[in-house]
Amino acid sequence: MVNIRMANVNDLLQMQMTNLWCLPENYQMKYYFYHLLSWPQLLWVAEDFVDDGDNGGSRIVGYVMGKLDEDSQESSKGLHGHITSLAVLRTHRKRGIATSLMKRSQLEMDTVFNAQYVSLHVRKSNEAAFHLYTETLKYEIHDVEAGYYADGEDAYDMRHTFKRGGGCDDNDKKEVSMLTDEGGDSVHFVNTDSVVKKKNVVGEEGKVNDEEEAGCCSCGNENNDATITNGVSSLSIK
Repeated sequence: MVNIRMANVNDLLQMQMTNLWCLPENYQMKYYFYHLLSWPQLLWVAEDFVDDGDNGGSRIVGYVMGKLDEDSQESSKGLHGHITSLAVLRTHRKRGIATSLMKRSQLEMDTVFNAQYVSLHVRKSNEAAFHLYTETLKYEIHDVEAGYYADGEDAYDMRHTFKRGGGCDDNDKKEVSMLTDEGGDSVHFVNTDSVVKKKNVVGEEGKVNDEEEAGCCSCGNENNDATITNGVSSLSIK
């Protein structure tokens, strides 16, 4: 069973390891701490529980790390959120985990911070991720940024605008909301209010690098040395 819950400080090392397994752009631990301390409501993890007698336990198999864009704090257009990093281990993809993680972080951006929209970047060649964002999560292309990635590939600047009075669908806020993956597994959202209602400091802008399959992306910042080159609310997936 995989449980989607808000991340805490004890999850950061496994989140970093998941990033290392899934993505070419990686971060120093202080970058994860920075996000957790600034926007704890926007970090969510997928935790897989293994019941194997004395060897039973749990591990992080996916995460989403979101933030508020610092430029939007001084803008008359209002705040907007940004997906810094999203990763799901290959062994756990195609189960709706990436979608569930994204929806939880987006829900907090809307209800806690009253963000106008959420943005991300995705490689033009990443068709699987593009399908996830456009068809499942209803993102739209805002712009194309030429040579956005280190290897020179262009990126789609994508946005999802929140509806005022509740940016996410009502079903995302109630237990009646569920996703069904190709294998028939169900994802149930728990009916719960946002855990923290206090707005936090707004941080630095990052870039998303979506890699190979839908649900896996990473963000870097040329001006932030955190990038290196080379529970309360929950949801269950059975």
